[in-house]
Amino acid sequence: MEHDMDEIPPLQGLPLKVMDFTREHRKGVVASSLQEFIDRARKKLGIPPTIPVRIVLEQDGTEVDDDEYFSTMDKNTSLMILINDQRWLPPGKIPRYQIVVDETDAAGNRLNKDLSGLVDRLHGDLTQISMLGGKDLELLSDMDPDSLADIMPDNRMFLEQLKEASGRFLSEKRQAQDALELLKLYHGQQTLTISKKEKV
Repeated sequence: MEHDMDEIPPLQGLPLKVMDFTREHRKGVVASSLQEFIDRARKKLGIPPTIPVRIVLEQDGTEVDDDEYFSTMDKNTSLMILINDQRWLPPGKIPRYQIVVDETDAAGNRLNKDLSGLVDRLHGDLTQISMLGGKDLELLSDMDPDSLADIMPDNRMFLEQLKEASGRFLSEKRQAQDALELLKLYHGQQTLTISKKEKV
């Protein structure tokens, strides 16, 4: 009988805790389904309905993506709502440069967001640098490690090495493109010369 008393009927709703990616904003939410939880969490944390979200356990990042798993939650379980391409990280491991900034300067913020996204991606797997396009390599090779060092104080050396490596890859890519252009030009001249000879 005691076990039945502890169970919460699905229609009554389950009291849960929700927080954003930074763990700085925490709210209490009562919901009887995953979708209801998402809707209420969006409202409490001011997340527009147009922005894609994922729900994970704050403790270990396990994704909660269906009502069946949601129904197994204990009371006051802490859940995290992730937006766009945010990924769960343990407490104390969140790079401050990933925190969303005020979008007053759309162009500047978009550039910062692109740069921070690239740095974050490469910090996880530096081998991806060889697959970047010229635009991304240029963005990385032009970055100022001093300005990013304020945001990433523990990764100054990584930023400098990334800037240097990006510059080398960009230079090699441009040399390859120049060589290709010269080859095309040479091929075009050869074709033109042959064409003229045939006419004579």
